[in-house]
Amino acid sequence: MAKTRLEVVSPERVVLEDDADIVIVRGAEGDLGILHGHEPLITPLDIGELVYRRDGQEEVLAIAGGFLEVRPDKVVVLADAAERAEDIDRAKAEEARRRAEESVAEHHGDEMGAAAQASLQKALVRLRVSGRRHRRERPVGTEG
Repeated sequence: MAKTRLEVVSPERVVLEDDADIVIVRGAEGDLGILHGHEPLITPLDIGELVYRRDGQEEVLAIAGGFLEVRPDKVVVLADAAERAEDIDRAKAEEARRRAEESVAEHHGDEMGAAAQASLQKALVRLRVSGRRHRRERPVGTEG
């Protein structure tokens, strides 16, 4: 299977450069699956997971919005924020979730509510991505 170059860039740094068999990401209109040779495309991204597969291995990142540019041989994600699963501090993500839930409850129905809801969504994605990493690292035969 032909590979596509995947680059994920945030304002702070290059988060990832790798080859991928497929890239799956949450666009503003829904999930997108990108294979090598995909038609050129530029689209906004929603808060969600970016999953890519390479040689049977699945990797996942947390993406907090931005843009996706697809070229015939390259996929570029210009993310507002992006984290690889192994870079997420689970305790900090749990704390961010707790604070965001409090803020959502406090600002329900007012103009701050949308920002609080977005913060909660980001925290939940970070926890989900981090949890996927922990499941992969668990020794065979263990439960949890």
